[in-house]
Amino acid sequence: MNFKSILVIMVLITAVTMVSCKENTTETKTQTTEKQGKDDTSVYVCPMHCKDSGSDKEGKCDTCGMALVKNEDHTGNEF
Repeated sequence: MNFKSILVIMVLITAVTMVSCKENTTETKTQTTEKQGKDDTSVYVCPMHCKDSGSDKEGKCDTCGMALVKNEDHTGNEF
């Protein structure tokens, strides 16, 4: 192979790598912003992050039985 062929191949590999990395970054941002379930918006959540375990009152998780803890990320009207 000559120098031009090697250079063209390297440029193509770099271009494909840059495009594929950019797509992954966009996908990650979308997944993060869509995460707004009951357990993400409630005052109290399960420390094991069980699905739909959020509550506005203290209590126990319906799935695993652990005591719910205060959600530090909750920004609504707290008691």
